[in-house]
Amino acid sequence: SAHPFSSGFGRGDVRITTRYNLRYLPSAIFGIFHEAGHAIYDQGVSPSLERTPIGNGASLGFHESQSRLWENLVSRSRPFWRHYFPRLQRVFPEALGGVDAESFHRAVNRVQPSLIRVEADEVTYNLHIILRFELERQVLEGALAAEDLPQAWNAKMNEYLGMVPPTDADGVMQDIHWSSGSIGYFPTYTLGNVISVQLFEAARQAHPGLLDAIGRGEFGALLGWLREQVHRHGRKLFPRDLLRRATGADLTPEPYIGYLWEKYGEIYGVAP
Repeated sequence: SAHPFSSGFGRGDVRITTRYNLRYLPSAIFGIFHEAGHAIYDQGVSPSLERTPIGNGASLGFHESQSRLWENLVSRSRPFWRHYFPRLQRVFPEALGGVDAESFHRAVNRVQPSLIRVEADEVTYNLHIILRFELERQVLEGALAAEDLPQAWNAKMNEYLGMVPPTDADGVMQDIHWSSGSIGYFPTYTLGNVISVQLFEAARQAHPGLLDAIGRGEFGALLGWLREQVHRHGRKLFPRDLLRRATGADLTPEPYIGYLWEKYGEIYGVAP
């Protein structure tokens, strides 16, 4: 698929797509984990809720929390690659034979401005969301004409990320959301980022050996916690109530900001 997505016809039939870049393997790897996070959520809703108005995810923000959790907190983590990198080396011996797991982990967590949102690193990702939110709000308010979006997009890309897309395909036309009518969707990715860290930290409190388990390729404890605390409830609870029930806290960006500082501060040797 040009743009990875997940789809289904009920919890027993959930499917995902991804895309492959022959020059950059991580596009496929992290695209798969992102869409698998969505699919796992859909599969985990209680059977008793299927085919009812509450047989879906609690909100789009919660759905994106699951995709971003598996994409970033699991599959971009050091324990994950300590376990799985040797397998990747066996599949791609010529490209990765002389690379160690630590170097690969640093490479897939490199912070560098990107033209494309879905390939952005965790640190700069939310700048892509802010850009889209500001532009679509201007369009809805009548302050920006749709025909002027490409120029406005390029100006904000230059302001926020220091880059100007060479074509609209790499700029304003790169996402499917606006053309498919998903106006206002983009902020759910940032909500998902914030929620994902709150959930992951709560799961670690419940299972202190969670990172060690991931380092052994064992995901049962994490999946079981998510099934019990999030997935099975479908849309029975308001998002704020579901989050409070699972984590004991309201929505707050502090854990997410702390996670970014801890992870990338260690990688790059910087401190807040």
